[in-house]
Amino acid sequence: MALTHANHGQLIDLKTLADGSTDSPSTSLIKTEQLQLMHVVLHSGQRLPEHKVAGEISIQCLAGRVQLVLPGQRLPIAAGQLIVLRGGEPHALVAEQDSCLLVTLVLRH
Repeated sequence: MALTHANHGQLIDLKTLADGSTDSPSTSLIKTEQLQLMHVVLHSGQRLPEHKVAGEISIQCLAGRVQLVLPGQRLPIAAGQLIVLRGGEPHALVAEQDSCLLVTLVLRH
């Protein structure tokens, strides 16, 4: 079954994503040729293994708290905080609490 994404000009209600509920699965909200927005849900203690993406990435914590693991450092990201990473930068995430994130990827072609 194909994933349904939002369209250009269609509102996405972030308030419902930031309610702290981690009952819903991670999902892609919108994907265009140049941009992808994802709602990522991590449960306390859950880890997203180290990876990298070609384009720049922003990680916004909507609810909870995660540790962003970069080479040689760990940065806490709490609800209401945002960080931008360069393309190709290896990173991992570890949830300190049940957490909801809005992840934006700049896609390169």
